[in-house]
Amino acid sequence: MSKLNKDILFLIFEELRDNPKFLFSCLMVNRVWCETVIPILWRNPWRYAIKYYNKNSLYSILTSYLSNDIKEFFAKKKINIPGQSIAFDYLSFCKSINIEIIDIIISIGSEYNRFLLKEEIYSFLMKKCPEIKYLNICGTYDILHLPEAKFRLESLCELTCHTLINPKYFYRLAHICQQIQSIIIINKNLKANPGTTKLIEFQKNLKYFEWVDEFEVENDMYYWEMLEDPYTEIFNALKKHANTLNHFQFDNSLDNYHDDGDYTFLQDALLELHNIKILKISSPLLSNNDDFNKKLEMVAYRNLEFIEIDFIYIYQNLRSLYFKEEYEKGKGLEYGDYLSNVLIKEASTNLRKIGIPHGIRFSLETLEAFFEKWKGRSAISIHLVEYYLYQTDSYMKLVDKYKIEGVIKDINI
Repeated sequence: MSKLNKDILFLIFEELRDNPKFLFSCLMVNRVWCETVIPILWRNPWRYAIKYYNKNSLYSILTSYLSNDIKEFFAKKKINIPGQSIAFDYLSFCKSINIEIIDIIISIGSEYNRFLLKEEIYSFLMKKCPEIKYLNICGTYDILHLPEAKFRLESLCELTCHTLINPKYFYRLAHICQQIQSIIIINKNLKANPGTTKLIEFQKNLKYFEWVDEFEVENDMYYWEMLEDPYTEIFNALKKHANTLNHFQFDNSLDNYHDDGDYTFLQDALLELHNIKILKISSPLLSNNDDFNKKLEMVAYRNLEFIEIDFIYIYQNLRSLYFKEEYEKGKGLEYGDYLSNVLIKEASTNLRKIGIPHGIRFSLETLEAFFEKWKGRSAISIHLVEYYLYQTDSYMKLVDKYKIEGVIKDINI
C-alpha cells in the first residue's frame, strides 16, 4: 500500500478524513504519504481533538509566515518567534479559521502584544488561505475589518458562533456570507441577539442548524426573570429554510424555573421542518407538552434517518435510535418490556442500531421474545449503558444463540 500513487492515496485519505489518528500516522510513513495527507490535515487544522495550548508546532508554523522585520519587532518585545523553516506551504491548503483556537495558541505576553501578534497572523491568514470554508468566531478578534474578508468569506460553508457577539458583527457577516450551509450557535446570553436571526434569514442554502444553551445561571428566580426569549425570532427564521434544512439539533437548558412562557413557536417551527434527516432534541419545552407530542405523530418526516430525542416516535426510514439519559427509578423492567413491544410493532425495517440508557432494563424472557420476533429483519446492533447487568451465563448464551442466527450484529456485553 505504501507504493500506491498519489491520486489513489488521496482518494483513500479523503475517505478517512474523519479519522485523525490514521491521518497523523500517515505523516511518518514516507514523503509521498506525507505530501498527500498534509493538504487534507491542513484543510481544517483546528478541528482535531488535541490540546492546542500544548501544540508549539502550530505556533511555530503560524509565526514562520511573519516577515523578518516583524519577527525582529516582536523579539525586541521579548515574544519568542521560532526561526525554523517549514517544509510545506501549509496555509495554501488551509480553508478554515478558528479564532477561538488561535486565541489559545497565541496566548502569550501582554494583552497589547497579543493584539499586535493577532493583527499580523490574521492578516497573512487572509492573504494566504485561498478561500475560507469553515469559520469559528467564538474568540476575541474581529476578522471582518480586514480588507480581504469580503472576498475570502464569500464562499463560507460552515460557521460556529456564540450569542455574546455584537449583533452588528452578524449584520456585517450576513451581507458577506449568504451561502452558509451549516450554522452552530452557542447561546451564552440571557437576552436575544437579533444579529443571529438576521444571519439566518440571509442564507440561501442552509442545511444544518445546531443550537446549544451554555449560559450559566443559578437556580434562582432572579436570574430566570432576567431571561428574555432568545428563541422566537430564530425559529421563525428557520421555518423559511424548511425545504433545505436536513439536520436540526437543539439542546435547551430551560426548566421548571422558567415554565410560564409561551413557547409554542418552538413546536410550530419544528413541525414545519419537513425535510429533516437528522433530528436531535434535548428540551423540556418540547418533551413535556402532550399536545405537541400528538401533533408530532402526524408529521411526515419522510427522509428521517436518525433521531435522538427526549420523547420518541418511530419513523419509516429510521436507522439509529437513542434515548434520553434518565428514567424513573424502580421501573426499569417495565420500561424494557414496553420498549421491546413498541419496537417490534412500530420500528422501521431500516432500524439497525439502538442505544439503551440507564433506567431501561430487559429481563431474559423479554430479550428472548424481542430477538425471536426480530428474525427476518436486518441484524441489530445494541449499545447498553448498563451492560454489566447482562454479563451472566444466561444472557451470554442467549446473545450467542441469536448472533449465530444472524439476529444480532453486535452487542456490548
